[in-house]
Amino acid sequence: MNDARICLVTLGVEDVARSVAFYEALGWIKAPQSVESTAFMVGEAIVLALWQRSEMIADGGEGELPAGSGSAGLAVNFSSEEAVLEAYERAVAAGARAVKPPAKVFWGGFSGNFRDPDGHLWELAHNPFFKLDARGHLDLLTSGD
Repeated sequence: MNDARICLVTLGVEDVARSVAFYEALGWIKAPQSVESTAFMVGEAIVLALWQRSEMIADGGEGELPAGSGSAGLAVNFSSEEAVLEAYERAVAAGARAVKPPAKVFWGGFSGNFRDPDGHLWELAHNPFFKLDARGHLDLLTSGD
């Protein structure tokens, strides 16, 4: 097993139930291990934890942190521009705040950005230079030839 991996990403959210509804609308599945203050949303090969923001801050020991500060971004890559458009429209319909509508970008791909209900920045992209495997996972270690 390679230790260079991420199994779970945790977002501090103000309203866990609202965030669960938002992410369920995007296709995430709420795990039965979820509790009132923390929901575990299962995606493809990763778990997204939605933790009551005040509890997450108290547990972290660093004091107040800005909501959705933009210091980190989450990204999902797709196999086509059409898939990016469909996912972006689904996110906005579920309550995301549109930041940058999907469009061709300077590096040769196609991407757009939105913020979830708590301000976390997401990018949806089609990168023609990134290979996706049969399950849609990034395959950056195999030659693109």
